[in-house]
Amino acid sequence: MITKSLSRKQIIILMNSQNTNKIMTKSNTHITNINRLLKDIKSDILADFIHVDGKGIVITTNKVTANLNLNIIKKYIKNVDNVNMNKVLSPRLSQSKYYLKILGVSYYIKDINLPITADIVKRVIQTTHIFNNTVLTF
Repeated sequence: MITKSLSRKQIIILMNSQNTNKIMTKSNTHITNINRLLKDIKSDILADFIHVDGKGIVITTNKVTANLNLNIIKKYIKNVDNVNMNKVLSPRLSQSKYYLKILGVSYYIKDINLPITADIVKRVIQTTHIFNNTVLTF
């Protein structure tokens, strides 16, 4: 999985570099254990991988996580052997948001004299790979 920038599928956990190093030395084991805990609560979330990012770690998941999943991951990370619990902050999702505001579309569909409607724009945006994981409001 390749991500160009932070997405809502990434869980950011701020911690000091000592804790980061302890987590990363057994990252595959931690991913397996996190997935087992998430499976135990019948969650459809799966952790894909962990990587270091600036001031902590980022856990990338297959879907956007809910608060319950964040709490499970937080409890697990804080209980890893030799990790200083006081230096691990609560996990959070990326807060980056981009907005595209369409004020109006004054074009007509080719060979038909019908104006392009919000529903047509919505369908085009949803089927375009550029707008994956986009929330549309009208």
